[in-house]
Amino acid sequence: MLQRKYRSQGKLLRILGLGFGLAVVIGAIIGVSIFRLTGPIAALLGKTWLILLVWVLGGIFTLLNANYTSELATMIPREGGPYVYARRAFGDFAGFVVGWSDWFGNTASLSYLSIALAEYLIALFAFSFAGVVSIAIGLLLLLTFLNWIGLRAGSETQEVTSFLKGVALLSIVVACFVFGHGQGTVNAGRFVPPPASLFSPLVGIVLSFQLILGAYGGWNSAIYFAEEDENPSRDIPRSLHVGVLLVMILYLLVNLALIHVLPISQLAASKLAAADAMQVMFGALGGKIVTAFALLSILGVLNAILMFTPRTLYALARDGLFSSKALVVNKGGTPTVALAVTAAVALILIPMGTFEKLMALYAFFAIANNIVLIGALFALRKRSPDLPRPFKTWAYPGTAFMLW
Repeated sequence: MLQRKYRSQGKLLRILGLGFGLAVVIGAIIGVSIFRLTGPIAALLGKTWLILLVWVLGGIFTLLNANYTSELATMIPREGGPYVYARRAFGDFAGFVVGWSDWFGNTASLSYLSIALAEYLIALFAFSFAGVVSIAIGLLLLLTFLNWIGLRAGSETQEVTSFLKGVALLSIVVACFVFGHGQGTVNAGRFVPPPASLFSPLVGIVLSFQLILGAYGGWNSAIYFAEEDENPSRDIPRSLHVGVLLVMILYLLVNLALIHVLPISQLAASKLAAADAMQVMFGALGGKIVTAFALLSILGVLNAILMFTPRTLYALARDGLFSSKALVVNKGGTPTVALAVTAAVALILIPMGTFEKLMALYAFFAIANNIVLIGALFALRKRSPDLPRPFKTWAYPGTAFMLW
């Protein structure tokens, strides 16, 4: 009765399509990692072709994840993301663990991204009237209000920020090739770090691959909105695969652009290669350009996570694993109680942890849940062979085994 009562106050709106799916996937993936990681990866690998190869491998690995996840999402097109598939495959206990860890990990990411957004905002505008924590809390409250208005407001915010992010990233790439002097290209093959041991090249590749997988985080964002998509069987697989592929192309273009501007030795010594490249071309203005892009990037990621994280709480409540009050949905299609709880916990975490600690917490939960989901695919293939599968994993089971 309680569930029926709360559900009657509003309902999820089936108004999303492929455009939003692409926007939330691209917007959730592309953050500042692409600019922060280029230097460390160059230091680990030392060769241009190896740098590009590892970024390609990271994209292919993510596409393989999108491949098996598309089958799960279209086979069980319900709100809530990984929790839904884990519960169906392994029962309530596994669903409970996956659902709550997924929700808490994503909520922690809201906290560290709010901190990062505040830090970049202070760096760009030199605010002196408030500290990082105060600004981070204010920004998260503002985004929460926009999403509280309704699904359409949140989805349009996501589409606009993702579009602007893509345009800005391509503009930086074009600027590097137009205004850069090609010093990096000329010297691309000259720097090779001396190997400390026979296994150093392999260690460098492994460590670089781990960093790059973090840069592709957020690739599965579209699956959380399965009941709000007009045609999930078509839109979710396309959103995941096309979104990841477009990001992979953008990442390669950014790497090529930075390698064109900066010699590989300078790239390897850089902590923020994009800022160094912009400074070579535009002087002090270059740093502000990169900071502005970082602000836009984090804003898009933050809005995407704030949109999909409450959907997990809503799904948990619907199955009796959280208070039925979380089933309250307003006229705009927003699960308001689930959003309020998510935002409240994120706000509490902001002053409690540093960016690095909160990011490490998120990474732990993300890796663990990904392993469970691969197992869910095998379990459901065996236990529920008759479930409709609008999308089937390519080259199963080989591609799924590769991810283990």
